[in-house]
Amino acid sequence: MNPTDSIGFAHLLAQSDFVGKSLLFILAAMSALSWCLIVLRGVGQLVRRRHSDKFLAFFWNASSLDEVQHEIASHGVRDPFSHVSAHAIHAQAHHARYGASKLSEAGTSREFVTRTIKKVLDEETMRLENGLTVLATIGATAPFVGLFGTVWGVYHALAAIGMSGAGTLDKVAGPVGEALIMTGIGLAVAIPAVVAYNWLTRSNRVLIARLDAFAYELFNFVSMGAPLASSKPVEVATGTGNVRPLVAPGHPA
Repeated sequence: MNPTDSIGFAHLLAQSDFVGKSLLFILAAMSALSWCLIVLRGVGQLVRRRHSDKFLAFFWNASSLDEVQHEIASHGVRDPFSHVSAHAIHAQAHHARYGASKLSEAGTSREFVTRTIKKVLDEETMRLENGLTVLATIGATAPFVGLFGTVWGVYHALAAIGMSGAGTLDKVAGPVGEALIMTGIGLAVAIPAVVAYNWLTRSNRVLIARLDAFAYELFNFVSMGAPLASSKPVEVATGTGNVRPLVAPGHPA
């Protein structure tokens, strides 16, 4: 039987010591954790986007904030936009009814609504960023864990070759090439984590930008009963030198 026929992952696993097997276990745990986060956060992102689009379509076609409040009370809060809407409407009604009865409610109604909206935006931002630190850590450290396993395997392979006295190419290349499997495993763990981290970060940044713009319009609705400059469209310059009216999000241009 050719000795090189036994060289491979199974042989590497059988010949590994405690350190090598521990590194393989760490990489396997990293891979399982990253894929679990990728699936959970990816599905949550898609569901959140669908609910957000549905709520925004209803919000911009509603006749009043009372209708929006009734919709939220009927179906609950299922996305960031309905979350901030529910708290902003409740804050306005609460301050109008009870006034500044506590230190957290101090100031005018507009100030209280502003603080409430900002608090909800911070909560949603933290919720969107859950798990991203773990993905970033796995993507950054997995290649080095695999590289450490390769270095450890090459050291033991060269030590065994030196003790046997057989320094031919076929005796050296097999064990050293086998040790490189650990680097490949580390890269296989890191690449999906990095790709998922970049995708989730980009999606979260877009969602937060949309939420900030919506919160600005919502504040004007709640505090003044109409969006800012609703009586006269705001004209903005286009790339062709012409001007076009700037309409509220969700309304056709």
